[in-house]
Amino acid sequence: MLRIRRIYDDVLPANKQILAQVKEILRSRFTGVKESEIELIGEKLRNPFKHSFRTLLFVAETLRGKVQGFAMVLLEPEIGFVFLDWIAIIRGNTGGGLGDAIYDRVRREALALNTKGIFFECLPDDVQACPDKALLKANRARLRFYERYGARPIVNTGYETPVNSDDSCMPYLVYDGLEIQKPLQKAFLKKVVRAILESKYADLCPPEYVERVVDSIKEDPVKLRDFRYVKPESAITDIGKRSLEQIAMIVNDKHTIHHVHERGYVESPVRVRSILAELEKSEIFVRLKSESFPEKHIYSVHDKDFVNYLRRASADVPEGKSLYPYIFPIRNKARPPKELSVLAGYYCIDTFTPIHKNAYIAARQGVECALTAAREILGGRRISYALVRPPGHHAERRAFGGFCYFNNNAIAAQYLCAYGKVAILDIDYHHGNGQQDIFLQRPDVLTVSIHGHPSFAYPYFSGFEEECGEDDGEGFNLNLPLPEKVDGPRFRKALTEAIGRIEQFNPQFLVVALGLDTAKGDPTGTWSLTLQDFEKNGRLIGSMGLPTLVVQEGGYRNKTLGKNVRAFFKGLADAGPEWTKNRQELPNRIHGITLRHEIEEKDRERIRQLVDITGFFSPSEVKVAVELAEERLANGLESGYLFTIAEHYGRLVGYCCYGPTPCTVASYDLYWIAIHPDFQGRGLGRKLLKETERLIKSAGGARIYADTSQRVQYASTRAFYEGCGYHLEAVLENFYGPGEGKAIYCKTLV
Repeated sequence: MLRIRRIYDDVLPANKQILAQVKEILRSRFTGVKESEIELIGEKLRNPFKHSFRTLLFVAETLRGKVQGFAMVLLEPEIGFVFLDWIAIIRGNTGGGLGDAIYDRVRREALALNTKGIFFECLPDDVQACPDKALLKANRARLRFYERYGARPIVNTGYETPVNSDDSCMPYLVYDGLEIQKPLQKAFLKKVVRAILESKYADLCPPEYVERVVDSIKEDPVKLRDFRYVKPESAITDIGKRSLEQIAMIVNDKHTIHHVHERGYVESPVRVRSILAELEKSEIFVRLKSESFPEKHIYSVHDKDFVNYLRRASADVPEGKSLYPYIFPIRNKARPPKELSVLAGYYCIDTFTPIHKNAYIAARQGVECALTAAREILGGRRISYALVRPPGHHAERRAFGGFCYFNNNAIAAQYLCAYGKVAILDIDYHHGNGQQDIFLQRPDVLTVSIHGHPSFAYPYFSGFEEECGEDDGEGFNLNLPLPEKVDGPRFRKALTEAIGRIEQFNPQFLVVALGLDTAKGDPTGTWSLTLQDFEKNGRLIGSMGLPTLVVQEGGYRNKTLGKNVRAFFKGLADAGPEWTKNRQELPNRIHGITLRHEIEEKDRERIRQLVDITGFFSPSEVKVAVELAEERLANGLESGYLFTIAEHYGRLVGYCCYGPTPCTVASYDLYWIAIHPDFQGRGLGRKLLKETERLIKSAGGARIYADTSQRVQYASTRAFYEGCGYHLEAVLENFYGPGEGKAIYCKTLV
């Protein structure tokens, strides 16, 4: 059994394995592709804003992760077209409809992106242009395949004109108008051709050639070649409206055993039933069974004594009874109460969250669902949903309350932390005090909560604006408390602020604590969000383009609960194409960055750790970086080594080492620049370099020299220098070793 999915990055371990297989297929099926271009695929996926086109990768894989074929597409969102760069099937697996399935996925994606069509190149099928019989046969088969979809070569233009006079077998430019099938307009094609030649083939096509080809487009509308292999009426132009990517949904199938029958207890099983009744009408969900996970994942965010108490206390409660906290002893950890009924108040934050015989079992299963959903994200799923009850966002490290026992979203976030930074966005009506308490002192998890002000809303004691984190976690908790009366536009204003902070944090994963008690008429809230508001909120959150795990929290107006959840996920899923087309770079501003120029004793070890963690430098190079710092510490300015150091709330996250070039009048050497991986691609390198250039200029410097390796691995470093205005001054061949030259860059300060 096969599935076709989009690969968004090369960060997740599962994606790295997939990408390695794609590269091998590419090497075996396209022998003319440069190795440097193959190795840059991961960077293009990870940092699309460095390139004129946005790279989209689709793979067909078995359920065990064996890649059978792939397609790579280049999106040009401003002009509105996609270029099919590569499509390939592993050797021995041609036929059987796999190529059709992959191309069908590309067509559906292109349509969802609201593009005007797909363009790609095919080698000619005319013997005059391609006399090689074996190659001619393959070319005809390829053009026959695409013609079945109505895609045909563009004629009467100079696209096939050779760049060099001795070039032969020049490719056709083929156009697939999708199901739109509108005439191809001259002005549009000119923009397309210019973008292809100037961006994709910038190193091959000189400007005068580009102008000659663009000017050759005379007809309007532009003509396509007549059908040659299939009858026009049999061409497949219709594109199915199936969902491009299904959302994994994991439901707590043990939630019904946790049913407190007291009047007014709104956290009841009907909540899940009302949500499922609506979601099962949608085609975008695939329901999966939860997996088993060890309790160590719970202990990673909750104290062991608290977990053990919940287990014992739940087991001791008689069937059909509930134990409510009624005494709240001073929390002296050294001398807790012994009686279980009294101890409830030691671990609880309110009087209305009971311990029920099945509370622990149901809460434990909710954790399994959240972790299963997180594992789906690690497996490459873009969106997953843990539909659980009881909820979890009020559960702190050693306390339960607010109908919550274990903090599902915090446990899932902790699980994801092993693979990258995580942001938790809590959009429940009530403050997410649980994850705030759990991650308060940590910089690797950003916690953001939009909620009713604690002056009138539960839990009353937390959620104030000034609570921004402690110690290393300072600046990594954001509370956005709102007034009693809030409508959709007011909520989205806060949500936009929250999204801005998340984008500054630049996480690898997003966990959404989804509360629907913000809805109009909810018995536990005072706000008035509507069905349309939830869809808009989902769209805003989805526009960040992050792998997103949604964990169900509150929402108690069962009449509208399911519809609101469905609307939220519709917006979240529909935002995918919008994110793909977004050309706006993430903000370069990073909250909490300070610069200093004096090196300190503690920087010796911190520089070693920073340079080492980048993964760019060899052990000998790391040693040199430390020696430069030691030289400055020992000899001060006489060492000739100057530093610009960037700290993020006291943590060293980047630095430059530079100094005047000996025996010159106004030249400086940039000896070192290193950025922590968490901050790469966010403008910190440019910020450091700009500050260093300012200091050099103020000291009378006129030129800065920087050098780096010519190895493929350093392509991003060379692109960084070039993007900052440095030009390649010289190349010393084989400087570092055979085949590894030294590239010397220079920038003149004006």
